[in-house]
Amino acid sequence: MKLVARPRRPGADKMELDISSQLAKLERKNTMYSFTNQFMSNDKNAEFLKATMMGPNAMRLAEELASHLNINENMRILDLGCGCGLSTLLLAKKYGAFVFAADLWISPTENYERFESIGIDDKAVPIFADATKGLPFANGYFDLLFTVDAYHYFGDTAEMLPSLIPFVKKGGHIAVAIPGLKYEFGENVPGEMQPFWNSEMERTLHSLDWWKDLWKKAEGIEMVDSREMGCCRQAWKEWQTGYHPIVAEDIKMMEAEGGKYFNLIQLIAKVI
Repeated sequence: MKLVARPRRPGADKMELDISSQLAKLERKNTMYSFTNQFMSNDKNAEFLKATMMGPNAMRLAEELASHLNINENMRILDLGCGCGLSTLLLAKKYGAFVFAADLWISPTENYERFESIGIDDKAVPIFADATKGLPFANGYFDLLFTVDAYHYFGDTAEMLPSLIPFVKKGGHIAVAIPGLKYEFGENVPGEMQPFWNSEMERTLHSLDWWKDLWKKAEGIEMVDSREMGCCRQAWKEWQTGYHPIVAEDIKMMEAEGGKYFNLIQLIAKVI
Protein backbone atom coordinates (compact mmCIF):
# COMPACT_ATOMS: atom_id res chain seq x y z
CA MET A 1 0.00 0.00 0.00
CA LYS A 2 1.34 3.39 -0.97
CA LEU A 3 1.26 5.98 1.75
CA VAL A 4 0.45 9.52 0.69
CA ALA A 5 1.29 12.48 2.93
CA ARG A 6 -1.69 14.58 3.83
CA PRO A 7 -1.39 18.13 2.55
CA ARG A 8 -0.92 20.80 5.23
CA ARG A 9 -3.79 23.16 5.77
CA PRO A 10 -3.30 26.63 4.32
CA GLY A 11 -1.91 28.91 7.00
CA ALA A 12 -0.76 26.05 9.22
CA ASP A 13 2.84 27.30 9.29
CA LYS A 14 1.68 30.79 10.29
CA MET A 15 -0.56 29.31 12.99
CA GLU A 16 2.37 27.35 14.43
CA LEU A 17 4.51 30.51 14.44
CA ASP A 18 1.72 32.46 16.16
CA ILE A 19 1.36 29.78 18.82
CA SER A 20 5.13 29.65 19.33
CA SER A 21 5.22 33.42 19.66
CA GLN A 22 2.41 33.41 22.20
CA LEU A 23 4.11 30.67 24.23
CA ALA A 24 7.38 32.62 24.16
CA LYS A 25 5.61 35.77 25.39
CA LEU A 26 3.92 33.78 28.17
CA GLU A 27 7.23 32.26 29.23
CA ARG A 28 8.90 35.68 29.28
CA LYS A 29 6.03 37.09 31.34
CA ASN A 30 6.29 34.26 33.87
CA THR A 31 10.06 34.73 34.10
CA MET A 32 9.87 38.54 34.24
CA TYR A 33 7.72 38.52 37.37
CA SER A 34 9.07 35.33 38.96
CA PHE A 35 10.19 36.99 42.21
CA THR A 36 6.97 38.97 42.68
CA ASN A 37 4.74 36.01 41.88
CA GLN A 38 6.63 33.73 44.26
CA PHE A 39 6.68 36.39 46.99
CA MET A 40 2.94 36.94 46.72
CA SER A 41 2.18 33.20 46.80
CA ASN A 42 3.00 33.24 50.53
CA ASP A 43 0.08 34.48 52.64
CA LYS A 44 2.32 36.36 55.12
CA ASN A 45 4.16 38.07 52.28
CA ALA A 46 0.89 38.96 50.57
CA GLU A 47 -0.25 40.68 53.78
CA PHE A 48 3.07 42.52 53.96
CA LEU A 49 2.53 43.74 50.41
CA LYS A 50 -1.03 44.90 51.08
CA ALA A 51 0.17 46.87 54.10
CA THR A 52 3.06 48.59 52.30
CA MET A 53 1.82 49.38 48.78
CA MET A 54 1.43 53.10 48.10
CA GLY A 55 0.24 52.80 44.51
CA PRO A 56 0.29 50.25 41.68
CA ASN A 57 2.30 47.30 43.02
CA ALA A 58 5.83 48.74 43.16
CA MET A 59 7.42 45.30 43.44
CA ARG A 60 5.90 44.20 40.14
CA LEU A 61 6.86 47.49 38.46
CA ALA A 62 10.38 47.20 39.82
CA GLU A 63 10.79 43.63 38.58
CA GLU A 64 9.67 44.51 35.06
CA LEU A 65 11.88 47.60 34.96
CA ALA A 66 14.86 45.64 36.34
CA SER A 67 14.42 42.96 33.67
CA HIS A 68 15.63 45.52 31.11
CA LEU A 69 18.82 46.23 33.06
CA ASN A 70 21.93 44.20 33.85
CA ILE A 71 21.78 44.37 37.64
CA ASN A 72 24.22 42.36 39.77
CA GLU A 73 25.39 42.02 43.36
CA ASN A 74 28.37 44.32 42.84
CA MET A 75 26.23 47.35 42.03
CA ARG A 76 25.46 50.32 44.26
CA ILE A 77 21.93 51.53 43.56
CA LEU A 78 19.97 54.61 44.60
CA ASP A 79 16.30 53.67 44.97
CA LEU A 80 14.90 57.20 44.86
CA GLY A 81 11.39 57.58 46.22
CA CYS A 82 11.46 54.05 47.61
CA GLY A 83 8.28 54.43 49.67
CA CYS A 84 7.97 51.49 52.05
CA GLY A 85 10.78 49.68 50.26
CA LEU A 86 9.08 47.18 47.96
CA SER A 87 11.43 48.09 45.10
CA THR A 88 14.37 48.01 47.54
CA LEU A 89 13.34 44.53 48.64
CA LEU A 90 13.27 43.36 45.02
CA LEU A 91 16.71 44.82 44.23
CA ALA A 92 18.35 43.46 47.39
CA LYS A 93 16.74 40.01 47.45
CA LYS A 94 16.60 39.10 43.77
CA TYR A 95 19.88 40.66 42.66
CA GLY A 96 21.89 41.00 45.87
CA ALA A 97 22.62 44.64 45.07
CA PHE A 98 23.48 47.22 47.74
CA VAL A 99 20.69 49.78 47.85
CA PHE A 100 20.38 53.28 49.28
CA ALA A 101 16.64 53.54 49.94
CA ALA A 102 15.78 57.24 49.85
CA ASP A 103 12.35 58.69 50.50
CA LEU A 104 10.71 61.96 51.49
CA TRP A 105 7.45 60.62 52.97
CA ILE A 106 8.50 57.46 54.84
CA SER A 107 10.93 57.89 57.73
CA PRO A 108 14.32 56.11 57.63
CA THR A 109 13.59 54.58 61.05
CA GLU A 110 10.34 53.04 59.82
CA ASN A 111 12.07 51.62 56.75
CA TYR A 112 15.04 50.38 58.81
CA GLU A 113 12.72 48.43 61.08
CA ARG A 114 10.94 47.05 58.03
CA PHE A 115 14.22 46.09 56.35
CA GLU A 116 15.30 44.29 59.54
CA SER A 117 12.04 42.35 59.63
CA ILE A 118 12.50 41.07 56.07
CA GLY A 119 16.25 40.42 56.37
CA ILE A 120 17.70 43.06 54.04
CA ASP A 121 19.11 45.51 56.59
CA ASP A 122 22.64 44.43 55.57
CA LYS A 123 21.87 45.34 51.95
CA ALA A 124 19.68 48.45 52.29
CA VAL A 125 20.47 51.84 53.83
CA PRO A 126 17.34 53.91 54.59
CA ILE A 127 17.75 57.65 54.04
CA PHE A 128 15.58 60.75 54.17
CA ALA A 129 15.93 62.72 50.92
CA ASP A 130 14.11 65.45 49.02
CA ALA A 131 15.21 65.32 45.39
CA THR A 132 13.95 68.86 44.79
CA LYS A 133 16.42 70.22 47.35
CA GLY A 134 19.52 68.28 46.31
CA LEU A 135 20.82 64.84 47.28
CA PRO A 136 23.56 64.10 49.88
CA PHE A 137 25.76 61.91 47.69
CA ALA A 138 29.09 62.16 45.90
CA ASN A 139 29.15 62.57 42.14
CA GLY A 140 29.53 59.30 40.28
CA TYR A 141 28.61 57.31 43.39
CA PHE A 142 25.93 55.04 41.92
CA ASP A 143 25.89 52.43 39.18
CA LEU A 144 22.14 52.86 38.82
CA LEU A 145 19.52 55.41 39.84
CA PHE A 146 16.26 53.47 40.08
CA THR A 147 12.89 55.01 40.83
CA VAL A 148 9.46 53.39 40.83
CA ASP A 149 6.07 55.12 41.20
CA ALA A 150 7.74 58.30 42.44
CA TYR A 151 9.53 60.26 39.72
CA HIS A 152 6.35 61.84 38.33
CA TYR A 153 5.88 63.69 41.64
CA PHE A 154 9.21 65.51 41.43
CA GLY A 155 10.62 64.95 37.94
CA ASP A 156 8.16 66.91 35.81
CA THR A 157 10.51 69.87 35.25
CA ALA A 158 13.35 70.29 32.75
CA GLU A 159 15.77 70.89 35.65
CA MET A 160 15.29 67.67 37.62
CA LEU A 161 16.89 65.06 35.35
CA PRO A 162 20.09 67.11 34.79
CA SER A 163 20.38 67.54 38.57
CA LEU A 164 20.37 63.74 39.06
CA ILE A 165 22.74 62.72 36.27
CA PRO A 166 25.98 63.65 38.12
CA PHE A 167 25.28 61.10 40.88
CA VAL A 168 25.51 58.20 38.39
CA LYS A 169 28.78 56.81 37.03
CA LYS A 170 29.60 57.14 33.35
CA GLY A 171 28.11 54.09 31.69
CA GLY A 172 25.55 53.71 34.47
CA HIS A 173 21.83 54.12 34.03
CA ILE A 174 18.83 56.07 35.24
CA ALA A 175 15.69 53.92 35.19
CA VAL A 176 12.16 55.11 35.90
CA ALA A 177 8.74 53.43 36.09
CA ILE A 178 5.73 55.69 36.64
CA PRO A 179 1.96 55.87 36.14
CA GLY A 180 0.99 57.77 33.00
CA LEU A 181 -1.61 58.41 30.34
CA LYS A 182 -2.13 56.84 26.94
CA TYR A 183 -2.49 60.37 25.56
CA GLU A 184 -2.40 63.92 26.90
CA PHE A 185 -5.78 65.11 28.15
CA GLY A 186 -5.02 68.82 27.99
CA GLU A 187 -8.27 70.68 28.52
CA ASN A 188 -10.31 67.67 27.37
CA VAL A 189 -10.46 65.50 30.47
CA PRO A 190 -12.83 62.57 29.70
CA GLY A 191 -16.18 62.92 31.42
CA GLU A 192 -15.85 59.72 33.44
CA MET A 193 -12.49 60.88 34.80
CA GLN A 194 -13.55 64.38 35.80
CA PRO A 195 -14.84 63.41 39.28
CA PHE A 196 -11.35 62.12 40.12
CA TRP A 197 -9.17 64.58 38.22
CA ASN A 198 -7.32 67.23 40.25
CA SER A 199 -4.40 69.64 39.94
CA GLU A 200 -1.84 67.10 41.16
CA MET A 201 -2.94 64.52 38.58
CA GLU A 202 -2.87 67.20 35.90
CA ARG A 203 0.73 68.05 36.85
CA THR A 204 2.09 64.53 37.30
CA LEU A 205 0.30 62.24 34.83
CA HIS A 206 1.53 62.48 31.25
CA SER A 207 1.93 60.41 28.10
CA LEU A 208 5.00 58.46 27.05
CA ASP A 209 5.73 61.02 24.31
CA TRP A 210 5.53 63.88 26.84
CA TRP A 211 8.16 62.24 29.03
CA LYS A 212 10.38 61.34 26.09
CA ASP A 213 10.33 64.96 24.89
CA LEU A 214 11.26 66.16 28.39
CA TRP A 215 14.18 63.73 28.73
CA LYS A 216 15.52 64.59 25.27
CA LYS A 217 16.31 68.07 26.60
CA ALA A 218 18.86 66.71 29.07
CA GLU A 219 22.56 66.58 28.17
CA GLY A 220 24.87 63.82 29.35
CA ILE A 221 22.54 60.89 28.69
CA GLU A 222 21.32 58.80 25.81
CA MET A 223 17.90 57.14 25.83
CA VAL A 224 18.14 53.37 25.60
CA ASP A 225 14.53 52.38 26.27
CA SER A 226 11.08 53.95 26.54
CA ARG A 227 7.83 52.03 26.45
CA GLU A 228 4.46 51.31 27.98
CA MET A 229 4.91 48.59 30.59
CA GLY A 230 3.22 45.23 30.37
CA CYS A 231 2.19 44.93 34.01
CA CYS A 232 -0.20 47.90 34.08
CA ARG A 233 -3.52 46.11 34.64
CA GLN A 234 -2.05 43.58 37.08
CA ALA A 235 -0.17 46.17 39.16
CA TRP A 236 -3.25 48.39 39.47
CA LYS A 237 -5.42 45.37 40.33
CA GLU A 238 -3.05 44.34 43.12
CA TRP A 239 -3.01 47.88 44.49
CA GLN A 240 -6.78 47.70 44.86
CA THR A 241 -6.38 44.87 47.41
CA GLY A 242 -4.18 47.05 49.63
CA TYR A 243 -4.92 48.66 52.98
CA HIS A 244 -3.88 52.23 52.17
CA PRO A 245 -6.69 54.72 52.94
CA ILE A 246 -6.92 56.00 49.36
CA VAL A 247 -7.54 52.54 47.89
CA ALA A 248 -11.33 52.84 48.19
CA GLU A 249 -11.38 55.99 46.06
CA ASP A 250 -8.92 54.51 43.56
CA ILE A 251 -11.18 51.47 43.10
CA LYS A 252 -13.95 53.82 41.96
CA MET A 253 -11.51 55.68 39.72
CA MET A 254 -10.21 52.51 38.06
CA GLU A 255 -13.76 51.26 37.48
CA ALA A 256 -14.54 54.54 35.70
CA GLU A 257 -11.24 54.43 33.77
CA GLY A 258 -11.97 50.93 32.46
CA GLY A 259 -8.58 50.44 30.85
CA LYS A 260 -9.06 53.34 28.43
CA TYR A 261 -6.73 56.05 29.68
CA PHE A 262 -4.03 54.96 32.13
CA ASN A 263 -0.77 53.18 31.45
CA LEU A 264 2.57 52.62 33.15
CA ILE A 265 5.62 54.20 31.57
CA GLN A 266 9.21 52.97 31.55
CA LEU A 267 12.19 55.22 30.76
CA ILE A 268 15.83 54.14 30.78
CA ALA A 269 18.78 56.38 29.94
CA LYS A 270 22.53 55.70 29.92
CA VAL A 271 24.88 58.26 31.42
CA ILE A 272 27.56 59.17 28.88
